[in-house]
Amino acid sequence: MISVHGLRKYYQVHRREPGLKAALRSVFSRPSSLVKAVDGIDFDIRPGERVGFLGPNGAGKTTTLKVLSGLLYPSEGEVRVDGHVPQRREAEFLEKIMLVMGQKQQLLWDLPPAETFELNRAIYEVPLAQYRQTMRELDELLELGELVTKPTRQLSLGERMKCELAAALIHRPRVLFMDEPTIGLDVSMQVTLRQFIKRYNEQTGATLLLTSHYMDDVTALCPRVIVIDKGHLSYDGDLNALVQRVRPEKRVVFHLSTPVEAAALVGLGKVVSHEPGTAVLQVDQGAVNATISRALATLPVRDLTVENAPLEEVMSELFSRSRAAAAAGASA
Repeated sequence: MISVHGLRKYYQVHRREPGLKAALRSVFSRPSSLVKAVDGIDFDIRPGERVGFLGPNGAGKTTTLKVLSGLLYPSEGEVRVDGHVPQRREAEFLEKIMLVMGQKQQLLWDLPPAETFELNRAIYEVPLAQYRQTMRELDELLELGELVTKPTRQLSLGERMKCELAAALIHRPRVLFMDEPTIGLDVSMQVTLRQFIKRYNEQTGATLLLTSHYMDDVTALCPRVIVIDKGHLSYDGDLNALVQRVRPEKRVVFHLSTPVEAAALVGLGKVVSHEPGTAVLQVDQGAVNATISRALATLPVRDLTVENAPLEEVMSELFSRSRAAAAAGASA
């Protein structure tokens, strides 16, 4: 469904110092530098896949999504989405995709979302019967209710994002590019939108490429992740395999019925955190059973859970390793 080979996107960025003299000098001469937003990445995504597209700020994620949706021309490389070359912006291609950006909106500020829905129906020439069926399905999945009849400016951020998603799906796109769709939302609304996105993917078979700095979004939605850093591909594969490769140890969380001293935890594993009612230990996979047995024999354990290392820590470790490898390669 999505094919990216040798994608590069470079920008020529002009720079100048602040102040009147620097401004006058810049009229005649401005120093510039080449910024490599995306520097030669390759990946393929099959129809119906849900893929997380991860990286730190400035890694090139949004640039890649804009290239895939036809908003930007690549400097080099070959990009295809369902057989189409995105920058040609063919009508057939535009009918198949949708780019949803958490920091941008398409809703008309002073009008109710229903007006934007009708506008999108007209733009995409959606038959009235299909439009009504789609709206019934979206209303059921998102619980829109009376939100669509209120002026957009009177809706909360979470309510607006619900309507943004509905507006994006009026024409039933086959490919969804989602850039930080849950940014700024409270925890309950994040869960609601994740559940909706997953159900939409399962019911329609739409392909999803998601960027998010909320690792809970990625864990809940994306079995596969593509990681880029400074425009380069760092990892492409199964999310669980990435966690096992980078941070193979386990976190054992003990919930205690009474507080214990720090000395009681010595020898059980690396203490990640210790609070009056909770102790979190980092333990090698092979030592988990032995650690739990010893803890049950020596500590007032009320409950326990065994978890992987937090995905935020996994990503941070991956970025550190890839940058160290790049620096070593450059020095060699």
